[in-house]
Amino acid sequence: MKYAFIRSQRCHHRLKLLCQVLRVSRSGYYAWLNRGPSVRAQADQVLLQQIQRVHDAHRGHSGALKTWRVLQRQGIAGGKHRVARLRRQQGIVAKRRRRYIATTRSKYTTWQAPNLLRRNFTAQQPDRVWVGDVTHIPTREGWLYLAVLIDLYSRQVVGWSMLKRNNTELLLGALNMAITQRRPQLGLIHHSDQGRTYAGKVYQQRLTDADMKPSMSRKGDCWDNAVAESFFATLEFELIEQQVFRSRAVAKMAIFEFIEVFYNRQRSHQTLAYKTPLMMEQEYRLVA
Repeated sequence: MKYAFIRSQRCHHRLKLLCQVLRVSRSGYYAWLNRGPSVRAQADQVLLQQIQRVHDAHRGHSGALKTWRVLQRQGIAGGKHRVARLRRQQGIVAKRRRRYIATTRSKYTTWQAPNLLRRNFTAQQPDRVWVGDVTHIPTREGWLYLAVLIDLYSRQVVGWSMLKRNNTELLLGALNMAITQRRPQLGLIHHSDQGRTYAGKVYQQRLTDADMKPSMSRKGDCWDNAVAESFFATLEFELIEQQVFRSRAVAKMAIFEFIEVFYNRQRSHQTLAYKTPLMMEQEYRLVA
């Protein structure tokens, strides 16, 4: 530390004076100056590169704890406090999340399904419980509506649809995609809010045809569908915040890449012990 201080002050004070004040020899300083970085310092530089890689892979939204957990899972050595220190020294800071505001309302719904989940957002295997919701994304051409279905076991987005109107076609697009790709067993629970389109006869008939059990949140309670709400908060925070897409087509491409490339395959989830949805699916198939 003394030699590093001397090096930082050479432009302000004479070397002889600095060495006298700090009680070190000039020869010792020159020996330190010509010595390469220590093994520890070299290891810190390697670890710092890995920290930056994880931070970039998570689009600048991973904190110190998440970064450390991801590095652990990847077999990269480094203590929790060491990771936090290197992030701090390098000025690596996670972006702050804004409070998410729900955008759907269900005050006109007359029929509702029972709340089968009761805020139990866990599943023992894939394709036993799906949760769905709708949000809207601003573009310079107007709103783009996005409907998603998320599997509770892996948190994977198993179905999605985007249209310029929030209607039955939008929801059926996400549902039909999920059914086609996943081919779930009979009796899957389909949970949503009490939106009019979810409660509509056409959508409910499609659930009946697929032998799914409808479940709905209580009126006006977003926490009853917290997993879907959390996904939209993540989408808003990590992709949409502080930008307006110039067209619906541009927004569709960005959201497609976010869901299929990043969220389902690359983004680590705290609720999954810092695994990705893809890892959860792969591990289940290996055991099953």
